[in-house]
Amino acid sequence: MNKAITDGLVLTPPAFEFGLDAWSSEDGTAGSNTYQGAANAALVTADQDFGSCLEMVKTSNTQKLRAMAETPILPGCYLRVTARLKAVSGNLPSVAIAGYAAQANGSHVNGLVEATAAVALTSYGKVVTISAIIGTGARGGVDMVWGRSPVYGHFGLNLTGPNGGVVRIDDIEIEDITDAFLRDMMDWVDVRDFGAVGDGVTDDRAAFAAADDAAAGRYILVSAGSFLIGASLTIAAPIRFEGSLVMPTAAKLLLLSSYDFPTYADAFGDEMAGFKKALQALFAYTDHNTLDLKGRRVEVSEPIDVRALAPDVAAFSNRRVIANGQFNVIGGPAWDTVVVTSQASYSTGQPTTLTAVANIANIAVGARVSGTGVGREVYVKAVNVGASSLTLSQPLYGGAGTRTFTFTRYKYILDFSGMAQLDRFHIENVEFLCNHTASCIMLAPEGQMFQLRDSYVTHPKDRAITSIGWGCQDLSIDGCQFLSSEMQVPAQDRTSIALNVNANDVKIRTNRFVRFGHTMVMGGSGHLIVGNHWFQGDDENNGVRVAGLVLAQTNVQSAVTGNYIDNSVIEWTNEYAPSPDYNNEYSFGGLTVTGNTFISLNSAPWFAWFSVKPYGAGHFIHGLNVSCNVFKAVNGVIDRPERVDTSFADLDYGRMRNILMEGNIFNGVAQVVSNPAFLQYDQSTAQNVWSIDLAAYLPFNGWARNVESVVAEGMISNTAGARVSEMPFVTVEQGSRSNQIQLNWSQMAKGRVHVRVRMDNPN
Repeated sequence: MNKAITDGLVLTPPAFEFGLDAWSSEDGTAGSNTYQGAANAALVTADQDFGSCLEMVKTSNTQKLRAMAETPILPGCYLRVTARLKAVSGNLPSVAIAGYAAQANGSHVNGLVEATAAVALTSYGKVVTISAIIGTGARGGVDMVWGRSPVYGHFGLNLTGPNGGVVRIDDIEIEDITDAFLRDMMDWVDVRDFGAVGDGVTDDRAAFAAADDAAAGRYILVSAGSFLIGASLTIAAPIRFEGSLVMPTAAKLLLLSSYDFPTYADAFGDEMAGFKKALQALFAYTDHNTLDLKGRRVEVSEPIDVRALAPDVAAFSNRRVIANGQFNVIGGPAWDTVVVTSQASYSTGQPTTLTAVANIANIAVGARVSGTGVGREVYVKAVNVGASSLTLSQPLYGGAGTRTFTFTRYKYILDFSGMAQLDRFHIENVEFLCNHTASCIMLAPEGQMFQLRDSYVTHPKDRAITSIGWGCQDLSIDGCQFLSSEMQVPAQDRTSIALNVNANDVKIRTNRFVRFGHTMVMGGSGHLIVGNHWFQGDDENNGVRVAGLVLAQTNVQSAVTGNYIDNSVIEWTNEYAPSPDYNNEYSFGGLTVTGNTFISLNSAPWFAWFSVKPYGAGHFIHGLNVSCNVFKAVNGVIDRPERVDTSFADLDYGRMRNILMEGNIFNGVAQVVSNPAFLQYDQSTAQNVWSIDLAAYLPFNGWARNVESVVAEGMISNTAGARVSEMPFVTVEQGSRSNQIQLNWSQMAKGRVHVRVRMDNPN
């Protein structure tokens, strides 16, 4: 490497025979005294050992001999200065290789070793050879370690000891011996060769930068030691670490050719610290968009606050990926949940704001809000301490007023809540071992197209994926497995939730969720929930079953297709409505549930797979397709597959519209339902009015609002047994619950008919 740098440079000073004016009796600097014409120096032309040489009488305590030539000191280069001399007469002095370290402007660099240990001359006429190695790096065998401050040096000898002795000195040689330390055949350069100290105190950033400049396609080797890098550093060359780095939190390490987790883990001697720096670099344009964990495990001992790693990055919208590895949570107090109770006021005029919040400084962004009138999975999106107000992820259904709320802040392996916005961040082929200790991922308050793909989330303590705002827009979760931390807990006692969303257009596809309190709590609309399998059962007999999928707003415009829905309910609510009573907005509608397999095992008979739960009066369904599904109960019979939960209010059955529920298969279900409902009715005694009760067959025990057809099977006869050829007229919404129809004949009639009846208006 360094031979190429010094090739063409004349390192050896001029021979004495070319003039003693090139040799200083001081430091060798410009204007210093030379030996030209000096009384104590002369040129000898034919010494038997040296040929032409310098003869000098020692007249000073330290007699200096320095070349006036400026010998360059280059990063990574090692120079050897060699002198041959002999005592001729008089007192025998001691001799040492010496130099003068100079900056570019000629000023002296203080604090360096500039002379070797002196060697005593012990006899006359004996040729003694002395040498010293000078270099920028503290390598073994280097006599004078000068670092990167000197730009050049003046080299020569020091004569010490008694005065009056006469010595003869052969021409001094200077040569580049860098090859002795770093041969051209090696594929690396060592940062120590460029002045790195590695004591953990000296800032070695400049040495690393110099090594990078000189690497020329080779690896940089960071040899053993602790190297302080005081500011952000970009390394273009490949790099490998035997030693480790120490850097300020805000300083970035950008490894352009070695950007992967194992390298960063080696760089900082710690997996957690290495991952944090690697993730920090991912947001700093490293010429890479993927942080490859290379199959390695990251031992995570505390939540990873992404904004704290990159305080200068409030928002980020370029695609970035973490891939191919594992996070393993190590328990400790850093994962403890923080719970704060506080009084606050709520107004439906500001539906996502709490005001006059007491104790607000102790309430964290990302805390889950609970209390009277609060729906599931409502979070603190922002905190304004000065105004004593909080911004919520969703409105509260409980109406205006001042009341006490509880704010629960879970701890997450990856916490993006400190960022204002994060778009297009992907995690692929990663396993999160939460170990019943940590939750997994908290999304940023705003953002779109976050993706988790082909990954495992195992035993999250409280939550797997949490959205505290609209950072879940276009969220995509594909091919993942989620295993709860509550496997042995009865379904009704579980509190964990796999994921929640607030924004629109979420895609949940081909995932497997096992035994969470709820699998999904979903605000927003435009969702596609396709090909998943979620388990909500337990080992109880006649077990209580709870909601797996919660749709928390009325008009969802979403599809639930091809899923395996195991021991759980699809629950459709409007719990995110600040005024939950119907007020001319869209009511429940826009939902397609097709091609799913619903199963129940050891469930109580009142369990139902599909439930509508209005939180206010006056609502109805206007757009629901539940078709081509399989409903199957094992080890027990289920009364019916659907119901209306009237805990808060009932539906307005007189306004039902555009509901299709047909083509479904029922096993172990006592009462099948369909809309339109097809019913065979036998009237065994002649009557003018036939009353047909369809209550059990119509979804949600709805009203019999329309009759599509009445078809006679066989002859309709009168009391005399004669054929009745007329058509009856129909009256609908009969009976105390409006769930009957009547066929009205002009004469007493009996026989069999088939009717198709709807509990809605079809348009």
